[in-house]
Amino acid sequence: MGDGLTVIEKELEGERASSLGDAGKRLETALAALGESNDADLVHDAAMAAWSYMIVRESLRMFDHKQAFKIYGVPDRVIAKVGVIRR
Repeated sequence: MGDGLTVIEKELEGERASSLGDAGKRLETALAALGESNDADLVHDAAMAAWSYMIVRESLRMFDHKQAFKIYGVPDRVIAKVGVIRR
C-alpha cells in the first residue's frame, strides 16, 4: 500500500506543479494588463492573480513569495491588495 501512496503523491505533486505554471501565466497576464495603470479594477485583478499564485505555491510547500514576486515584477500596489475581497 505504501508504494501506491507514493505513486499518488508523485502524481499530485505533478498536478500542483502544472497548476503553478498556470497560475504564473495568469499572474503574468494580469500584470501585463495592469502595466503602469492605477486602475482599481486592474489592480484588483492582479492582486487576485497574485493571491491565487501564492496559494498554489503554498500547496507545494513554498511559503516565501518575495523572490517569486520579484521575478514576476509584482508591484507594491498589487501586493498591498492581496487577500482583499471586494463586495
